[in-house]
Amino acid sequence: MWNSRKVGVLGGGQLGRMFVESANRLNIQCNILDAENSPAKQISAHDDHVTGSFKEREAVRELAKKCDVITAEIEHVDTYALEEIASQVQIEPSWQAIRTIQNKFNQKEHLAKHGIPMAEHRELVENTPEQLAKAGEELGYPLMLKSKTMAYDGRGNYRVNSKDDIPDALEFLKGRPLSQELAVMVIKTKDAVLSYPTVETVQEDSICKLVYAPARNVPEHINQAAQKLARKAVATFEGKGAFGVEMFLMNDNSLLLCELASRVHNSGHYTIEGTALSQFDAHLRAILDLPIPPESLQLRQPSIMLNIIGGSAPDTHLKAAEAALSIPNASIHLYSKGDAKPGRKMGHVTVTASTMHKAEEYIQPLIDVVDEIRSQRQDIKTNPAPSGVTKPPPQVAVMMGSDSDLKTLVPGLKLLRDKFGIEPAVDITSAHRTPTFMAEYSASAAARGIKVIIAAAGGAAHLPGMAAAHTALPVIGVPVKGSSLDGVDSLYSIVQMPRGVPVATVGINNSINAALLAARIIGAFDPDVQRKVEEYAEDARKENMDMKNVKMQDLGWEKYFNQM
Repeated sequence: MWNSRKVGVLGGGQLGRMFVESANRLNIQCNILDAENSPAKQISAHDDHVTGSFKEREAVRELAKKCDVITAEIEHVDTYALEEIASQVQIEPSWQAIRTIQNKFNQKEHLAKHGIPMAEHRELVENTPEQLAKAGEELGYPLMLKSKTMAYDGRGNYRVNSKDDIPDALEFLKGRPLSQELAVMVIKTKDAVLSYPTVETVQEDSICKLVYAPARNVPEHINQAAQKLARKAVATFEGKGAFGVEMFLMNDNSLLLCELASRVHNSGHYTIEGTALSQFDAHLRAILDLPIPPESLQLRQPSIMLNIIGGSAPDTHLKAAEAALSIPNASIHLYSKGDAKPGRKMGHVTVTASTMHKAEEYIQPLIDVVDEIRSQRQDIKTNPAPSGVTKPPPQVAVMMGSDSDLKTLVPGLKLLRDKFGIEPAVDITSAHRTPTFMAEYSASAAARGIKVIIAAAGGAAHLPGMAAAHTALPVIGVPVKGSSLDGVDSLYSIVQMPRGVPVATVGINNSINAALLAARIIGAFDPDVQRKVEEYAEDARKENMDMKNVKMQDLGWEKYFNQM
């Protein structure tokens, strides 16, 4: 049977623990090689675990005798031991891939041969001040000095600055400054290379603090380009399974690969709640050649993952978890590592919501708690990584052919903002006077996060139809009353769109209905907006029935009419 194969795991930390959770749901046995009572072993009760180190050859040989396939939750394994047992047991990803990836310089050289764009780097053959100074002269400061091997969670990385070279460093950085740090989880199967959405990572003390899925304020073409780059990099390695790919987004929108991990990754923890198949589910399926529907890797809801890092007291992780119990939509994962140690990953929390803005609002109080715990550590001297609730990108774009149309749109604009909490993007663009800008504006609207376009125009009123011709988003046309035909010409122009170019058309000068229709469209996918639309309808019903109708019944229709 497909679930009768036994999976050996080198390492039993938090990654192994979450991997075992996925395997347990499919009744697939995992045999863990690690210390007794390691986090992964605690949730897997059987006698086939191996006690020892994943760096000990004899322990690796013993594990191989008990498994059909071996994988690793960490790169720092003895790849020569894996090479030795490769003829006896399937190893995923391959020992060759792990050996190349675990040495950061060899990894970069390998990727460079395959045309993967990366930041400039140099190898220090001898760890001497002279060689480091030479590298600084060639590359410019600041530098990140990285250990080739055994670097993990910030260990083995050191930022190098030189006061003498600060002017040169600033000049160097001025050309292509870093915009964001991004990451993509990639799943390599026997037949395909698949990817999860691009996420944004926030680093603190050289450890991942936050992951935003999807990456905030990143256009769709960058999201797709990052995934393509990640898949291309992973495709150069042998073997199957999950790979974590970290990269930099520069201010000129170019992408530079930072580094790659041949395993499930901290930047992918959000997938447990955020997608139908988590990175752990997908890794398990990939190494066992089980089906992975690509649609199951798509994001279901915006998600934010926050790492719980050990503080100055042994129970600080429990205080953070206790605070998370009061956070809406929060999923808490504690790793069962015992007492907290400063800087050690003790767990994580993932918050999901209908919008990224709402998820940020939910998780901010917990970030404040985590920042307070960090501030009490004696080894920390720097400020926490910046966080906070960002301004949500506009979901409604309002276009007008002339500023004279603005007075018609103001009632609808105020309704969107004041009643439904939707701050629209408002722009003047004419189908006749600025046709190129109008086309680009409409075509790029979806990538900017726009969900609905409202287009107001008078006279020939080509703007709504031309906007609809350049986007797949719903377009709502507002006919504007002109000086000649009272807006009837505009109404006919907008409503009589040719087949295949639909435009929803409201009454002449009726921006209120345009705003309401836009809110209803967004509300179909956003419960908060839908609730506000329902409240607006209920208020209108009460005004009509409980106020106007009651008054007319009291006065009689004739007196009521005379007072109107």
